Amino acid sequence: MAEDSKNIVLRLNELEQGKHHFAFHLDDAYFKAIENSEITGGNVDVEADLQLRESDYSLHLAAKGEVLLICDRCLTDMPYPVDVQDDILPDEEDEQTDTLDLGWLAYETITINLPLVHSHPDGECTPDMQQLLQAFGVPATKTEWDDSHLSSTAEPE
Repeated sequence: MAEDSKNIVLRLNELEQGKHHFAFHLDDAYFKAIENSEITGGNVDVEADLQLRESDYSLHLAAKGEVLLICDRCLTDMPYPVDVQDDILPDEEDEQTDTLDLGWLAYETITINLPLVHSHPDGECTPDMQQLLQAFGVPATKTEWDDSHLSSTAEPE
């Protein structure tokens, strides 16, 4: 069953128990409609397999495509490939709900799998930004950056 990205909220009490499959697409319009999102656009195909039981459910989500992020170095759009899967099991509070927003669950699955730092591969930022960074003595490649402040000082267990 294919779903339009504007109509991917399931009413669980209207579905029969058993297995249900949903396929839908998240596009630029979907991602741009989410306020304060680190994703500024994209094209992602999502497959959702719902196992609905009498008192609970399980959901398997798979998302594959590409999203647009803002590069932390040059502040331009940066395509980032997405190929993620997640199994979602409800907690007690979720079991009380009658709806599932598959679009939002897919969005969350995508965002938790994004890197913390969004940057083009070395040398692929805009030429103007690369020149500006070099003029201020900032290394042009990530391998030259001093990331020692990011390492943990905690003793290994």
